[in-house]
Amino acid sequence: MTSVQQRTLYQWFEESALRQPDHPALEVGDEVLSFAGLRALAMTLAERIVHKHGRAPRRVALVASRTVAAYAGYLAAQRLGAGIVPLNPDHPDQRNLDIAQRAGVEVALVGGRSAGLFARLPERHRPTVLELDEDERADGPVPEGTPPAAYDLDGEAYLLFTSGSTGQPKGVPILHRHISPYLAHNITRYGITPGTRLSQVFGLTFDAHVFDLFATWGGGGTLVVPSATDLYSPVDFIVERRLTHWFSVPSVVREAQRLGNLPLGRAVTLRHSLFGAEPVTAQHVALWREVAPASQIHNVYGPTELAICCTNHRLTGPSARWPQYPGGTVPIGVMFPHMEGVLLGGDGLPADEGELCVRGPQRFDGYLDPRENAGRFLSYEDGGRAVAYDGSAPLTDRHWYRTGDRVRRVDGVMVHCGRLDQQVKVRGHRVEIGEVEAVLRRHPYVVDVAVAALPTDDGETELVAAYAGRAVDPAVFEAWLGDQVPLHMVPARIRRLDGLPLNDNGKTDRNALARILATREGS
Repeated sequence: MTSVQQRTLYQWFEESALRQPDHPALEVGDEVLSFAGLRALAMTLAERIVHKHGRAPRRVALVASRTVAAYAGYLAAQRLGAGIVPLNPDHPDQRNLDIAQRAGVEVALVGGRSAGLFARLPERHRPTVLELDEDERADGPVPEGTPPAAYDLDGEAYLLFTSGSTGQPKGVPILHRHISPYLAHNITRYGITPGTRLSQVFGLTFDAHVFDLFATWGGGGTLVVPSATDLYSPVDFIVERRLTHWFSVPSVVREAQRLGNLPLGRAVTLRHSLFGAEPVTAQHVALWREVAPASQIHNVYGPTELAICCTNHRLTGPSARWPQYPGGTVPIGVMFPHMEGVLLGGDGLPADEGELCVRGPQRFDGYLDPRENAGRFLSYEDGGRAVAYDGSAPLTDRHWYRTGDRVRRVDGVMVHCGRLDQQVKVRGHRVEIGEVEAVLRRHPYVVDVAVAALPTDDGETELVAAYAGRAVDPAVFEAWLGDQVPLHMVPARIRRLDGLPLNDNGKTDRNALARILATREGS
């Protein structure tokens, strides 16, 4: 493995800010902030956090939309050495409160419409709340009272919560020493320099946002933030804002195509187009080649636990020359040079097709709740057989993280062949079917429930639920569920059955259920 440069997230930003203070760092709508202006605002907010909280916090929740103040607040937390815990203002309040409490956040930076979120907690459990003004700006020079910057590579950069099979989201802490190798590698790989202009499509609860922010700022580029409306016409946004780099889930492009908002041949400024977080089809990239004829196209892969992405597959030239791969998807490619990957079959031995297991400097050190580490790691050395980690001994750098993804090696590259468990991707979001089922079981009329992930006509994946119990009006049921989980976890259809199909072992027969849900009408 190659050696990589190590910096904290704030250092990646600050070094560019000191080197090129007048260069544009951030564009949100018609507002443009230079690196110096964004740094001054971050320092101002950092001083306000310390003044109100009494000291630098350990973890900071950020509950805000994509405003200048939200980005400055993110940097302010990093400046103080605090791990950031992004919370989506559009997610149910109770879910956000549960996550904040599990994370033990000490300070919450909130946008206007989330100002009252934490007032629901007992005072002794309430974090220090600092409301962000959408028109927040730094007044005057950088404040002198701000504590010295924290440059601890072993400190927590961010804490994200992924869907958990127990019905409770799993906390994934990523340290600066995990994310820094990723940034160092990709800033160089994608040629991010002053003058490059990168999109910021991903929400802040999606780990890919860290690439958007810190690969851009670390390379000295400009972060250009689209509105929700802009994402329905991505090509217009790319052209109008002269973007050089685009990174999104492929469904953004499919939705634009469905709406007739995907003109061909116009995105000529794009040098690199990155897609990830869900399977990327050959049809999708062939279409994008017509949209952005000069762009290199990349399929990137990696779970949150491996600091965003750990593989890359690049496509250049005309689409007619691209090889075809099994399943009609684009390969996830090859491992980053500083990471290690192995495919292990069901017998625990290396295979040409098996579960992808990964280790290296981007691999996290374990879940927020150490009890969730058991079964998610394994020991394996050349010539031996893999042994599952049971949690009885400390994790080490030698342990491999089990991605749960079935991968096949074809012509020297890796091709993703689906999940080994019940985890699926819905509109780019990782969803544990078990978590959705656990929430549905809380409804007082539900006796038994199961959820299936079914393909749609346009190549997406949707969740469909079946339950046994008293009949509930589907619209009422969906509204109830929408108060419990984010929108991407609400099944597209919820049907009542007299009973769920069972297999010979008395367990829910999920294959039979999927057939019923795919063909049966009504509820």
